[in-house]
Amino acid sequence: MNPYVLTILLSSLGLGTVLTFASSHWLLAWMGLEINTLAIIPIMAQQHHPRAIEATTKYFLTQATAAAMILFASTTNAWLMGEWEIHQLSHPLATTTVMLALALKLGLAPVHFWLPEVLQGLELTTGLILSTWQKLAPFALMIQVAPTINSSLLVAIGLLSTLVGGWGGLNQTQLRKILAYSSIAHLGWMVLILQFAPSLTLLSLSLYIIMTSSAFLTLKTNNALTINTLATSWTKSPTLAALAALVLLSLGGLPPLSGFMPKWLILQELTKQGLPLSATLAAMTALLSLYFYLRLCYALTLTIYPNTLTATAPWRLNFTMITLPLSIITILALGLLPLTPAVTAM
Repeated sequence: MNPYVLTILLSSLGLGTVLTFASSHWLLAWMGLEINTLAIIPIMAQQHHPRAIEATTKYFLTQATAAAMILFASTTNAWLMGEWEIHQLSHPLATTTVMLALALKLGLAPVHFWLPEVLQGLELTTGLILSTWQKLAPFALMIQVAPTINSSLLVAIGLLSTLVGGWGGLNQTQLRKILAYSSIAHLGWMVLILQFAPSLTLLSLSLYIIMTSSAFLTLKTNNALTINTLATSWTKSPTLAALAALVLLSLGGLPPLSGFMPKWLILQELTKQGLPLSATLAAMTALLSLYFYLRLCYALTLTIYPNTLTATAPWRLNFTMITLPLSIITILALGLLPLTPAVTAM
């Protein structure tokens, strides 16, 4: 893609998100979401591959549906209650419609079906943008409207998402689909605690972005798209393969890695709020996710791929990829747990 065109598209992507962040009026927020969607579509379709075009079409249709629902809900609220402010969303029909629309935009269960299919058709870099940056604007709106939404609905969507995210990833061999189900599960944890402790949602979102970025950049560096190709990573770069296994365990939420921090604090908060059953169910669904992370770790570190290729050895090639962002993000994805007391004090 032409660098000037790419610069304009990425600028528009940033502008759409910032516009949604800064808005207090529903029409302005909707406009930000639309700019965001229209900016990423050419980036998604730049490969000109049938799979990428299919993924782009599916993404456009789901995002357009969600945006139309948001516009419908905000207009209904303005008509019935006379208010366009985001904070003043008060009619039950409007709040429920907005919640479902934002769930569709984020890919939360039970409206998650588009996310694995779309992510599977994209390059890893575009998939990274879709899994991280594209979640920010809908989450900003969700945090603002959360106080007016029925808490039972939020808890139900959160638990269903963690269950679907764990269950759906068990039978997958494609790494992008596994990361899509991982995304659904993590978003479920964030929605679960949204009404009780929004600060914990923001903490979970930050750590999710760090860990997912590290996972995607590692896969891009290793040029791995399936579990079978992941098994060749150890031959190419043993250090990166070992760190990638730790990043995956961090995504699974194992101590003493960074990913344990949000899960620990969320379970603690749910118990304080008198929801021990929800906390137990969430912890059990986390075990499902942990299983497929362990499966990836096994393929990554404990299997040796049969190397009978008579090609130039990977370490003889000049390595041109910039690895500084990967190094920084990997360190953050592994070592933030000791900062938990500071985070809780804040």
